[in-house]
Amino acid sequence: MNFIDAVKNYFFKWNDFKSRSSRSEYWWATVFITIATYPVAFIIGFLIGAVFSSAGLSEIAMEVVIGIVILTLNVFISVATISLVVRRLHDVDRSGWWYLIIFTIIGVIPLLIWLCIRGTNGDNRFGKNPLEQLH
Repeated sequence: MNFIDAVKNYFFKWNDFKSRSSRSEYWWATVFITIATYPVAFIIGFLIGAVFSSAGLSEIAMEVVIGIVILTLNVFISVATISLVVRRLHDVDRSGWWYLIIFTIIGVIPLLIWLCIRGTNGDNRFGKNPLEQLH
């Protein structure tokens, strides 16, 4: 899967906890979110700040609005990222509940391995192979 398709799937499948995601989809979307979140948050803050300043509104009101907008964006990104990880775990034939292993000290290691290894060939209990669906 290419970069553009991975980013599209990230946003369109933000609440899909049932299907599968390939390694390339997971890693391209992760790269995009990691790189894009800071500039987007800065632009949002700058635009809201400019509007509030030109309207003569208080700094406290501006900070509250920026906080609400950024919080909303963070909640969306968190849900979409959890969904992406769950779909990636499904691709290696693991339940999405395995994501909770990240809260243990040693759990990061198997989780990282599962995120990096190739998915199940063909169909598994979570659906069709995402790489076969592209053709």
